[in-house]
Amino acid sequence: MLIEFSAARPEGKYALVVPVAGKDLSPLNGLSDSDRAKAALPLHRFEGESGSSVELFTDDGGQPRRLLVVGTGIGPVEGDGAEKLGGSAVAKLLTSGETHAVIDLTGQNFSADATARVALAAALRSWRHDQYRTKLKDNQKPTLEKITLVGAADEARQRFESRYAPLVEGIRLTRELVTEPANIIYPETFVDRCRHLSELGIEIEVLDGAQMAEHGMGALLGVAQGSVRDPRLLIMRWNGGMAGQPPVAFVGKGVTFDTGGISIKPAAGMEAMKWDMGGAGAVAGAMKALALRKAKANIVGICGLVENMPSGNAQRPGDVVTTMSGQTVEVINTDAEGRLVLADAITYVQQVARPKTIIDLATLTGAIIVSLGHEYAGLFTPDDKLASELTQAGQAVGEKLWRQPLHDSFDRLIDSPIADIKNVGPREGGSITAAQFIKRFVDDGVRWAHLDIAGTVWADKPAATYDKGATGFGVRLLDQFVADQLEG
Repeated sequence: MLIEFSAARPEGKYALVVPVAGKDLSPLNGLSDSDRAKAALPLHRFEGESGSSVELFTDDGGQPRRLLVVGTGIGPVEGDGAEKLGGSAVAKLLTSGETHAVIDLTGQNFSADATARVALAAALRSWRHDQYRTKLKDNQKPTLEKITLVGAADEARQRFESRYAPLVEGIRLTRELVTEPANIIYPETFVDRCRHLSELGIEIEVLDGAQMAEHGMGALLGVAQGSVRDPRLLIMRWNGGMAGQPPVAFVGKGVTFDTGGISIKPAAGMEAMKWDMGGAGAVAGAMKALALRKAKANIVGICGLVENMPSGNAQRPGDVVTTMSGQTVEVINTDAEGRLVLADAITYVQQVARPKTIIDLATLTGAIIVSLGHEYAGLFTPDDKLASELTQAGQAVGEKLWRQPLHDSFDRLIDSPIADIKNVGPREGGSITAAQFIKRFVDDGVRWAHLDIAGTVWADKPAATYDKGATGFGVRLLDQFVADQLEG
């Protein structure tokens, strides 16, 4: 999708998008048949709520023109309202037959940032993954190729290009990784899809199974041993901050397909487990966005990449594995595999990068969906300041977090009678005991937060910035955290 900024409406054929605030229809006054358009809106029960829209056809100086009126609500248009405008416009016009849409903000009180976020949402909402759809009808194919924002200042263009265009590219990478099926994206090919990041200045290192065995990563390798796909540990370093300053670490769970292993999942819905690498996908996308905008921070991204399969060589319930930290784990349930992957990945990054802050992202538990649905991701951290920083970053970009408890009483539930720890506790508080498990592998003095994003990486209904499918959740959150806390 090509995004342009202009001082005036262009000539030629395009669909016109006009935002209106509540019942104030004055932005339509520039149309040659504005009275007819205004009279038509009440017939559609249009009241200008944010994100609502009505499609009309008008006579624009003797030329028929598709008109999309989009509500922005009452009051100044801030980030969320701006994104609803851009996303609503693209959602309506993407397969309409129109190739060019003009969003006219002339005379409207949009800040440079709000204008740039209209463009951001338009670009994100246009993303689709049609590679395997060979028989789409013409009226199902995207036609919209260009968006022009009119009345926008150069400051808005600069804001979009410097701050939001890199995010678009990072989120696209995440959505691509999450959407691809498991026969296409597995540990080795996940790494291949990220190799191009080296061209942006990201240092890439990859460990294979044999190298991880040398490091003693028995927990991660135990998950991987049932698959013919060799695991990978992907390490990405962006050194944009002060030399010698410890990096912040982002750690992503990358289970490229999760059958549950020997503790096999029910067949219904198992195909969705291709996106069990959503945490790793978010880390890769965030690294791309940060590199593209040349973030002034030192960041290391770690993706633990495995496939969890049942086979004659698969890990069994009751097995005991030794983690890279030296702690032993009794594997009660092989479907509680993500925490095993994270345990070794977190130990590795602490030993080689010495970060002061670690944020892990994982589609870790179904229990968090029971708790929070698909509106919030779970936030677990013993650090109140880090909790506040992440929550504020999420609120700023619409990737909402809800803090969950951590406590010794939950931690005792994962004590094992024959090992240091077991990988599951009772059914109750499942997302909490999962977080308590990860916490045992975090060194003293390291700030740590765990984000359980199981309910937010994939959507069954569209929103302002995405259609059904992969959302790219986590990329904007991490990017905003870096901007606020490391560059602010």
